[in-house]
Amino acid sequence: MRDALLRGAGIGHTVGVKMQEGEKSKEHMDEIRIGVAGLGGRGRSWMRLLQRVPGYRIVALCDPIVATHEPSLAVLENSDGVATYTQYEDILADANVEAIALTVRNPRQGLLAAQALEAGKHVNQEVPAAHCIEDCWRIVVAAERSGKVYQLAEQTRYMGVMQAWHDMVAEGQLGRVTFVEGQYFHYYVSQFFWEKDTATFYGPLEVPAHPEAEPTWSALMPAIHYLPHELSPLLYVLDDRVVSVTGMSTQGPSYSHPVIPQPDMQVCLMKTEKDAILRLAASFAQPQPPRDYHWYQIMGTQGSVEWRRSNREKPKMWLANGQMHDMAEVDWQFQRTDAPAEARGSGHGDADYYVHAAFRDAVNGVRPLEFDVYRAMDTAAPAILAAESIAQNSKLLEVPDFRPSANRPAGAMPTDG
Repeated sequence: MRDALLRGAGIGHTVGVKMQEGEKSKEHMDEIRIGVAGLGGRGRSWMRLLQRVPGYRIVALCDPIVATHEPSLAVLENSDGVATYTQYEDILADANVEAIALTVRNPRQGLLAAQALEAGKHVNQEVPAAHCIEDCWRIVVAAERSGKVYQLAEQTRYMGVMQAWHDMVAEGQLGRVTFVEGQYFHYYVSQFFWEKDTATFYGPLEVPAHPEAEPTWSALMPAIHYLPHELSPLLYVLDDRVVSVTGMSTQGPSYSHPVIPQPDMQVCLMKTEKDAILRLAASFAQPQPPRDYHWYQIMGTQGSVEWRRSNREKPKMWLANGQMHDMAEVDWQFQRTDAPAEARGSGHGDADYYVHAAFRDAVNGVRPLEFDVYRAMDTAAPAILAAESIAQNSKLLEVPDFRPSANRPAGAMPTDG
């Protein structure tokens, strides 16, 4: 399984079980012994952050590409005793590792998360969780059977603007929400080709000079699979889940860069349990000016809110009962006004801190995850099915509810096919 950890291109369902008495040394009694699997740029940024957030100790690193090991060890303030592995099975077999930071992007990343849970490890996993519905189910069932914490490390739900919009919707300020938009447009082509053995990346214009370069998973992945970054915050704001989805796509390869096999644009429509319509889009290959990768809009019967369209703008709000004749600018930001000092500069508008703090607190039994394994799959599955809908000429597909029911007890795989 040497290629099972092809890294991302630079980029629980329950509280954790208490450790046995004496299992941790007194010096590290409150620290989670965590292993980082996937040592690309995103993995190393996690390593830097895990050394800042109280409650973690990095004890192992894993990547099949040996060339990534030394630069990753150099990120650590103290690498003494830190084990390095090239095989994923080996880090899972390490009894000193109680949690896995899974910072990979590849077709099997959902399977890798499930394997870690099945091996008795807590899992904190990078977006988008999985790339097939079968792996979504395997993650859910493994979390239920093991009692270990699974978290999808999606950070935009913790951003200040999303906290504000969540409260507005919960308080009824927008009335009944009927229409929601979200998009993730990230011109990411510089990481679309690589030499695996050296982890050297190339953009499409560099490929002719490097015929040995191969497409990364980011170049092959349906862009719509990355929609958990939009669904996570929006479903948090709405307190809702998607029940059906249909999708459309431009043709591949890219019109912008024909060497890229991925289409330039993919779009989907989704219907929620509370009868809202979502229109979402994703693109990695289409050129755009530098700006926020994310854009959102929420419309209700009594008002609407909208994120900024460019870096020169501010977000906007309109309330029907507020004597407002047009949208008004509001100084919402990604950064939170209530962020603790240790969150500042943690990444992604300071939201990365909240991901790791939430996982730590769940593993230590301080509080259960709000964004549990079921809500995580609520964000992953609709995106996967959007791509399947595109492959089936925009067929409308139903989204499963991953929560236990009379037809599926906790810990059992679904039997309806």
